[in-house]
Amino acid sequence: MNTEAFFKISYGLYIISTEFKGKKNGYVANTAFQVTAEPPQIAISCNKDNFTSHLIEQSGHFSISVLEEQASAELIGLFGYKSGKDVNKFLNTPYISGKSGVPVVTQECIAWFECKLITQYDVGSHIVFIGEIIDNGLLNESKLPLTYLYYRNVKKGKAPKNAPTYIKPEQADAEMVQEKDRSMQKYQCLVCDHIYDPLEGDPDSGIPPGTPFEDLPDDWMCPVCGAAKEDFEPYN
Repeated sequence: MNTEAFFKISYGLYIISTEFKGKKNGYVANTAFQVTAEPPQIAISCNKDNFTSHLIEQSGHFSISVLEEQASAELIGLFGYKSGKDVNKFLNTPYISGKSGVPVVTQECIAWFECKLITQYDVGSHIVFIGEIIDNGLLNESKLPLTYLYYRNVKKGKAPKNAPTYIKPEQADAEMVQEKDRSMQKYQCLVCDHIYDPLEGDPDSGIPPGTPFEDLPDDWMCPVCGAAKEDFEPYN
């Protein structure tokens, strides 16, 4: 199977949010599209392991915020690579509350939609939620939306493990890594493309030069965007 063919399908990048009994959460999605005009309905896809998927099922509502082209790696890292079970993603994130009470992220976004859950479909690793639009708004008409093509080719971003477009590294790359001296193996952040170099370490975080990536503390985070250690992969 040619994985490059999948990247020829056009995607946008969005923050999907919801709230249930005071618990707010959201995630970055590249699957959100209008399916009907009358009534206006939008479909989204959410990994079953995402905390947000359970909150959407319970709340019956969700919002979609369209990310702008120059959205920061920090924002994408927060909503795309961290779990709401461990982090309050809305603690320092600007948002408004919709008619249903769901949060709507406004930071670095150009438009938003608030939806009432109409139906859902179990499609294996993901759940497809279909919602009827009950409200929407424009935040910035002068900026362009962030597409997955731009995110991948210009920002050098990669899909997180729970994304429908996630593709495992090729076996050949894994074999190359095994042949290298692991103590000096560099690792690349999947969110912002930062390279961790063992020769340099991360002095600002108390990591001295010469520290192999495997020896970094489990709670170590990317010094640029705050992504977790698990969101790095070997850099070849």
